[in-house]
Amino acid sequence: MYESYYGFSAKPFQLRPDPHFFFGSKGHKRAMAYLEYGLSQGEGFIIVTGEVGAGKTTLVRNLFNRLPSDQIVAAHIVNTHLDPDDTLRMVVSAFGLPYEGASKTDLLTRLERFLCDIDHQGKRALIVIDEAQNLSARTVEELRMLSNFQTDHKSLLQTFLLGQPEFRATLHSPGMQQLRQRVIASYHLGPMDAQETRAYIEHRLATVGWNGDPAFDDGAHEAIFAYSGGIPRKVNTLMDRVLLMGYLEELHAFGAADIQTVISDIDEEFEAPEGLGVPAADTLAGSHGAGDIDQALHLRDERIGGDRRVTSVEVLDERMMRLEKSIVSVLSILKKIVANPQGAAATHPVDNEE
Repeated sequence: MYESYYGFSAKPFQLRPDPHFFFGSKGHKRAMAYLEYGLSQGEGFIIVTGEVGAGKTTLVRNLFNRLPSDQIVAAHIVNTHLDPDDTLRMVVSAFGLPYEGASKTDLLTRLERFLCDIDHQGKRALIVIDEAQNLSARTVEELRMLSNFQTDHKSLLQTFLLGQPEFRATLHSPGMQQLRQRVIASYHLGPMDAQETRAYIEHRLATVGWNGDPAFDDGAHEAIFAYSGGIPRKVNTLMDRVLLMGYLEELHAFGAADIQTVISDIDEEFEAPEGLGVPAADTLAGSHGAGDIDQALHLRDERIGGDRRVTSVEVLDERMMRLEKSIVSVLSILKKIVANPQGAAATHPVDNEE
């Protein structure tokens, strides 16, 4: 792939969150400072919100790399489409405790015993909940109840909640007053500005051995920022495609026009086919009433939303790599045909039978 063409040691813009590529923009540094401040307090809730692809998961993994394992026992939960009882099971499981077939009372007893054992070892427990916007108010309340585990002197469990901006609506709902009183810090991770976006790109390139090849002029960087809005994941998606095009077209310098070509390709690929849309109301109706139609639409939206959430960035990255390989293979064959049409015809004879 383009890694060897440009002399990179690895893909610089993979979609998988990788703390090795962590870039400390102003916002990310402040968010990390909040997380580290929370760790120093050893109690309560720390909340970090941000748009999709803003880098929250990378932030957490970078934090985990810094955690002193001899002082903190940490667990990370991502699957948050759970009811309160399931959340308790997930917390128990995340700390490596048995949970199958146990009642809620048993689960609470096991968790409390585990937390007390951790405390006796001079350590403390941390639970990090990702995708917190998917938590219901009842589930959030269940997490708050778990923060009641404490000794006479300190809390036994600390919780970090990371989610998309809509989680703030849950946090500020009328029933969340007791949770808000236990939040010791909250931060919203916004997008990078144009200068930071350029520095982010150069940082990731430099991490894999970039020596200026390929080059990106000011117009290219302006086009990248205009498309991505400073969201790291959108930058990664675009830059990966830009470098693939550079490899296929044998480019070593990119301008605004080159970036726009890739953006147009991406936009075209994600256009919905004609005729594919929301079914008409009369199609859905049939023998059903208006209430059934509303319910069907709601279930459809819920199913689609769930499917999108289930798809992980790791799977998308793997699919992109397979697509790249297919493109490169096809183009290699086409180049051979163009360079030596007679030899290609002999190698790939055409069936003339009618």
